[in-house]
Amino acid sequence: MDRPRSVRPPTARRTGAVDWIAAGLTGLLLVSATACASPATAPAAATATGSSPSASAPPAATPPSTPATDGTPLDSDAAPGVTAAGVGAPNPQPAFASKALDVLATIPIKGRAPKTGYSRDQFGQAWADVDRNGCDTRNDMLRRDLTAPAFKPGTRDCVVLSGVLNDPYTATLINFLRGNATSTAVQIDHVVALSDAWQKGAQQLTPAQRLSFANDPLNLLAVDGPANMKKSDGDAATWLPPNKSYRCTYVARQISVKASYTLWVTQAEHDAMARTLGDCPDAPAPTNQEAPPPPMQAPAPAQQAVPAPAQPYVAPAPAYVAPVPVPAALASAYYANCAAVRAAGAAPLHAGQPGYRDKLDGDRDGTACE
Repeated sequence: MDRPRSVRPPTARRTGAVDWIAAGLTGLLLVSATACASPATAPAAATATGSSPSASAPPAATPPSTPATDGTPLDSDAAPGVTAAGVGAPNPQPAFASKALDVLATIPIKGRAPKTGYSRDQFGQAWADVDRNGCDTRNDMLRRDLTAPAFKPGTRDCVVLSGVLNDPYTATLINFLRGNATSTAVQIDHVVALSDAWQKGAQQLTPAQRLSFANDPLNLLAVDGPANMKKSDGDAATWLPPNKSYRCTYVARQISVKASYTLWVTQAEHDAMARTLGDCPDAPAPTNQEAPPPPMQAPAPAQQAVPAPAQPYVAPAPAYVAPVPVPAALASAYYANCAAVRAAGAAPLHAGQPGYRDKLDGDRDGTACE
C-alpha cells in the first residue's frame, strides 16, 4: 500500500524525517475525521484515503432496483408499450400503487381524432389466444367472471357452456347459456371501446400493441349484453353503468387502461371522470397484473385400469396434441366454407389459426369445421 505524502511547495526543502512526520500527521487527521463521521459517510471517507472501511461497519444501503411487474427490469429507453421482454405489452404499473385521480392527472387532454381508417381488424383477430393457453380470450373472460361455470367436454375446460354472471353494470344475476340464440345475453365488453381508443391515440400504437389492447384482461369484462349494446363505443362523458355503486370502479379501470397504453382523454371525458371520482377520491387504479387463469397444460395420459368384469371397457381420451405450426406461406389462408377447409386438409380449425373465422364456427366454441 502506498503511504500518503504531504504536498511539498516548490520553494521548500525538507529532510526525509520531516516528510515522515508530515505524512503521519495527515494520516491521523484523516483517521480522526473518519471516526467522527456518521455511519452513512464513514465508508466514503475511508475510500477517499485509499483504504477499506472497517469490517465491523455495515456498508451504506443501496436502493433496490425497481423490477417490472413480470419480474424483469424496466428498460428506461423502451418506447411506450414496449418492455425488455418484447413488443405489445402495456406499460407495467405497480399493483394499486396510485389513486385513480392521481393517474388521471397524468393523462393528456386532447381533442378526439377522426375515425378515419378504423375497423375491428386494426386490433387483430377477434378473441385471439394471445396468452397461448389453448383457449380464446372470450372463453378466458367467461371462465374468470362467471360463477359455477360448466365446460364443454373434450375442450380442456376451455369452452364455457353455462354459468352465472353477477353483472357489474346492472347489479343483476344473469344465467349464461351457450347457444346461437342465448350467448348474447352475456357479452365481453371492452371497457375502453376499440373505436374510442382509435380516436384517442391507438392509431400510433403498433399492430402488436393494438392486439394486446383488444385482449388485455384489464380492459375486458363479462357484462349484461343489452347494457353493453347501449354503451356502444361511448366514453365516460357519454355513458356510465346504470349501477351507480360500480361507477367509481368502472372509471378507475378506464383510467388505468388509457394510462397503460398512453391514450388520451377529451376535456368532457376528463371532467366526467373527475366528477365521478369526486365521490370516491381514494379509489385505487387497478393494474394490468390482473390476468385470466394460467395456461392449461395438456393432460397426462391416464393410467389404463383393468375394467370390472361386468362393465365394458372404455378407452381413455387421447392426450391433447398441439397443432402443427402453419408455414408462413399459409399465414394468410382463407377458406370460403368448411368444404374448402376439409379439401385443404386443414380441418378442424381452432381459434387463433390462419383461416379461422367466426362464420365457420357455427356453435362458436372456438373450433370450426369439426
